[in-house]
Amino acid sequence: MSCVPMSDAAAAISEDAFLGGRLRLYQPRTGHRAGHDAMLLAAATAARPGDRVADLGAGVGAAGLALARRVEGIALTLVELDSNLAELARRNAAANAIPADIAVLDVTAGATAFAAAGLAPDSVDVVLTNPPFNDSARHRASPDAARASAHMATPATLEAWVHAARRILRSGGELTMIWRADGLAEVLAALSRGFGSLAIQPVHGEPGRPAIRILVRAVKGGRAPIKILAAVMLADASGAPDREAAVVLTGQGALALSAP
Repeated sequence: MSCVPMSDAAAAISEDAFLGGRLRLYQPRTGHRAGHDAMLLAAATAARPGDRVADLGAGVGAAGLALARRVEGIALTLVELDSNLAELARRNAAANAIPADIAVLDVTAGATAFAAAGLAPDSVDVVLTNPPFNDSARHRASPDAARASAHMATPATLEAWVHAARRILRSGGELTMIWRADGLAEVLAALSRGFGSLAIQPVHGEPGRPAIRILVRAVKGGRAPIKILAAVMLADASGAPDREAAVVLTGQGALALSAP
């Protein structure tokens, strides 16, 4: 039982609008907060009505719920280790009238734990994930424990999360992820085991600057050559929000990566 006064607990949570107000999310005011990365990930994920979809490391459910808002009729499971964030994910699904199962589960847990949560091997059509991706050797961890956990990666993090996705995906199922752009080599190495048919879409903060993120879609058992898609620009040359990105971030369209 929490000893935090009700008013203090409520004050620690904000309600924020995404997708042009079509998705409203409760999330902590401090620590890791959902933003552009989650919305870009959702817009990059290919899914069809009836697909079983798992969002690994879902936090408050931002990416998975944004995908469900765009593609109605998916069977969504939000996987999150932090029980407080998982409870907010449950609250967000209900508040937005989006059916979703919530699994309080470590993404690095074994097959037995996943199966107990309804995610048996070879049972999922689509996985999307925004793993912790800041290199602990090069970045100072946030003093906020929740924020540090959401952002800091060990050398084994990416491989472990990709392994979890590979295990639950059916043959031909698809993994879509977002990662820091300077970690492309790590992504390619992790996906070389069991995945192929990669499609990559870089994300730039502004024209003329290096990419800050990469969105990657991979097919379990795929064999097609790698494709590099046209980059996403978050801002135009004047610094104003890019029109095409704004269409995606307001929920009026999806990224090219989501196309079959």
